[in-house]
Amino acid sequence: MLRVASRLDGTRITHHVYVGNVSLNYCPNCGVKLPIFTEPFAPQMCPSCGRTQYHNSRPCAGALIVKQNHVLLVRRAVEPAKKLWDLPGGFLEPGEHPLEGMLREVKEETGLDVRVIGLLGVYMDRYQFKGEDFFTLNHYYIVEPSGGTLRADDDVDAFEWFDLDHLPDDNAIAFGHEQVVLRDLHLNRNAFKIVSSSD
Repeated sequence: MLRVASRLDGTRITHHVYVGNVSLNYCPNCGVKLPIFTEPFAPQMCPSCGRTQYHNSRPCAGALIVKQNHVLLVRRAVEPAKKLWDLPGGFLEPGEHPLEGMLREVKEETGLDVRVIGLLGVYMDRYQFKGEDFFTLNHYYIVEPSGGTLRADDDVDAFEWFDLDHLPDDNAIAFGHEQVVLRDLHLNRNAFKIVSSSD
């Protein structure tokens, strides 16, 4: 399986992702045992009630909060990836637009109001925690602070502004796709005018 992201110039970044079988054992509608397929994430039709269970990617949205040549990272206070650096963001609520979800998550986690500069891209990843295993579809916006008071809240316990030329090591970043997101931010910082005052 491949994880693919698109850069601003239209080029594609491809990363190999291991895919295992995440089929459900029982129908969530009637409880009958479901057939298991060798094809990962294949739809499963219940032999009893006829309901088809699809394993779709779940939508998320996050923010790259920038100030001159720095990006704001938050430290996770909860599992998975507790104590690792993360980008503000999370899962979308039912019917929520990615932009609205990003603004909500930023406010909840950092206390900041932000102004959108642009959409950096959409990135795939895989979420595995407490028996759950599914793909995520992550929308990342580049934003800048426009109000509010910076604080660590919700499921984060610290924050720090990192220079784009001195980001944390990959093993200190919470999720694999965020490593790619941060590299893309670094590569595209001139396009978004994310430069220091001396540049």
